Amino acid sequence: MATNDVDLADQRLRQPGHSAGLLELFKWRFLLKLLVKKELRVRYRGSVLGMVWSYVKPAVQLLVYYVAMGQFLGLGRSIPGYVIYLFSGMVMINFFNEILSNTTRSIIFNAPLVGKIYLPRELFPVSSVWVAFVHVVPQIVVLIIGALVMGWRPGPVSILGGLAALLVVGMFALGVGLAFAAFDVYFRDAENLVDLLMMVAIWVSPVFYQWHMVADVLPQWAFTIYQLNPLALGVELSHYCFWMPVQGVIPPGGDASQLLPGNFTTVAVLGALIAVGCLVLGQVIFHRLEGKFAQEL
Repeated sequence: MATNDVDLADQRLRQPGHSAGLLELFKWRFLLKLLVKKELRVRYRGSVLGMVWSYVKPAVQLLVYYVAMGQFLGLGRSIPGYVIYLFSGMVMINFFNEILSNTTRSIIFNAPLVGKIYLPRELFPVSSVWVAFVHVVPQIVVLIIGALVMGWRPGPVSILGGLAALLVVGMFALGVGLAFAAFDVYFRDAENLVDLLMMVAIWVSPVFYQWHMVADVLPQWAFTIYQLNPLALGVELSHYCFWMPVQGVIPPGGDASQLLPGNFTTVAVLGALIAVGCLVLGQVIFHRLEGKFAQEL
């Protein structure tokens, strides 16, 4: 009895309702896996096609945008391999939008668990990130198949660029999503604001157009801010991985640097740091507000 009393006395007291944040999730990885499975089952409950929708919806979206932007507006005639250019950017936007949408609503959707038992609240937003990753994998598979048909010949650096794109977009989306998930508990207007952000996301990134079209109309300082957007960086890294190695995109005797801004390395490092900063800031906001989640819900 005395030993137990000493052990309890030596333990550091912690404010109820708070956890160590994202750093504590490794200890809860089994529960995280269960939450991911639960979200996938709930989403496809009663669905005949199930995960097939992960292929169908992006394919229809790509077809609509390709016809409208690539053919009707003529962008496909000015950008070689435009269908791969478009799809490689759309994959990153879809990844960002799904993370942001699901993480924002994750605490509200899991209100019964939040109100009844203690567990790190970050488990719910992070499980939404894993669900989004499960859905983006089929899109990447389709993208790779299409790129191979068009003569895709990537190198190790190109593959690293694609992985970096997923990492940057994932960190940025999770950071913003953590903040809005906390705000959504107190103000449901957060969901409407997130819907607006998702609608704008595809236009503030070089998905339909190329970066030099923005540089031609914006002053240098404004273009620099545009480049520092982690979402725009993720899209450009995706282009570097999937579009630039496609046959016929890079002029004979040239290299990928011709298709990138001159200061791309510096901008990429700064954009990645901004994504990390957003993740840290989102965690801080979430941690500050999570103590009253159960009462508000």
